This record gives sequence, structure tokens and C-alpha cells, in this order.
Amino acid sequence: MKKTSVRTRVLTGTVAAAALAAATVGAVSASAESSETPAGPAAAKADTQNKNLAQSSGLTIEAATRAAQASLDAATKAGQHVSVAVVDRDGVTRVLLKGDGAGPQAPVSAERKAFTAVSWNAPTSELAKRLAQTPNLKDIPGTLFLAGGAPIQSKGAPIAAVGVAGAPSGDLDEQFAQAGVAELAK
Repeated sequence: MKKTSVRTRVLTGTVAAAALAAATVGAVSASAESSETPAGPAAAKADTQNKNLAQSSGLTIEAATRAAQASLDAATKAGQHVSVAVVDRDGVTRVLLKGDGAGPQAPVSAERKAFTAVSWNAPTSELAKRLAQTPNLKDIPGTLFLAGGAPIQSKGAPIAAVGVAGAPSGDLDEQFAQAGVAELAK
């Protein structure tokens, strides 16, 4: 009988173990794909007909990025250093761009302006005017009632918002936010 080296025996054992593992995974995978449990199709059918489900519209990450970049480009063209945030309907940040030279407070302010705009489906410049009648609005966590936020709508309902912060005035911030909203209408 021929004597094999330890190295050869280890390699042979490793190859055999790998082949066995691959065969087992393949068999389990094939079994899972081909077996159809009775609850599978019924469950899918029930989900598609369930009147308890809500459907919502939202921006793709590509659209949110285009809107943010258009806002940042408008600000840069005007010589302003800003940050831009795009949030979804739930106020969750989808895109955040901190422009070159933007101040340290700008990213958080942009997010809060966008959150405020989507929450009330109105530009934050309009919402800031409402503070005179209802000053406690400013106490709602995460909001910022300064011009610079603009909602993005679908059929009149808010689906996202753009917030811009860092320009010397809220009017400029809001102008740049509107440039992001307008980009999506193209």
C-alpha cells in the first residue's frame, strides 16, 4: 500500500467534505423550491385581497437623489454653501448631502425642515406663519418652522419633502428646495 502524506490526506478530506456540503445544500434548496405547501398559494392569495393592507407611494432612491442634487446644484450656482435632505412620507431621511463649506448645523436643520414640510404637506415658509396663531407647534419634536422645506406631492398628498439649510436666508433655502421638487416634474 502506498503511503500518502499528511498534506494529501488533509486536502482529500477537505475536498470530500466540501463536495458533501454542496450536495446537501443543493438537495435542500431543490426540495424547498419544488415542494409547495398547501398554505403557500392560499396565503399569497389572501394577502393580495386583504382589505386591511395599505398601499403607499414613495420616491425611489434614484428620484430622491436627483431632487437632492438639483437643490444642491441650484445653491452652488448661486454661490451658497448648503446641506440638502430628502425625507420620505414618514419623515425618514432617504438622502442627505452636505455641500462643501456648509455649516455644521446645516444637515440637521435640512432634515428637520424636510420633516416639517412632509408632516404638514406645506412649504415651511407657510408653516412658519402659523406659529403666530399656534406657538406651541414649535414644540413638536423633530420640526423646524423656518423657510427651506418643500413637500413633494402625488395627487395632492405628500409623499416626500426636500429640506435645505445653510443659505443666509430661509427664502433662499426654500428657493433651492423648490428646485429639487421641480427636478422631479421634468
